[in-house]
Amino acid sequence: MILLDPELEPKTAPRGRGTSTRALAHFLAQAQAAVRLQGQVTVLLATDAVLRDLNARFRGKNKPTDVLSFPSTNAAPGAEKIAGDLAISVETAQRQADERNHPLATEIKVLILHGLLHLAGYDHEIDDGRMRRRERVLRAKLRLPQGLIERAQQKPAKKRSGRR
Repeated sequence: MILLDPELEPKTAPRGRGTSTRALAHFLAQAQAAVRLQGQVTVLLATDAVLRDLNARFRGKNKPTDVLSFPSTNAAPGAEKIAGDLAISVETAQRQADERNHPLATEIKVLILHGLLHLAGYDHEIDDGRMRRRERVLRAKLRLPQGLIERAQQKPAKKRSGRR
């Protein structure tokens, strides 16, 4: 299920080809099947302010981020049918899409896949590359560009000086 934060301004709300809630829900189902993640997943598309608040409350980091994952604890009756929730900053996703010259819809899909892998128990901070390898395989299957882990591991290109 895809939810839109009512605070999203019309200028920042996802729109255009592939960014409708229906198109993103279709991708979510496709990606969830590829990850083999059982249970309902809800994705909140929100503002940087909302992601900053969630990041501060749940991770102790007072800054916006692109995607947060909240796995289900399965403590409540019926919770076994819930895999968890994702929160994605549309504003950050738009900046990242602009940096990579691809559509906002593509960036949101990259973030959804990354978040789903976290819900499935992967953790790139401690798994010796297991999540990175799985994400790479799934990105190819889902026809997505470079993922978040690979971006973070890339060294910035050196600036060239002088003439050639």
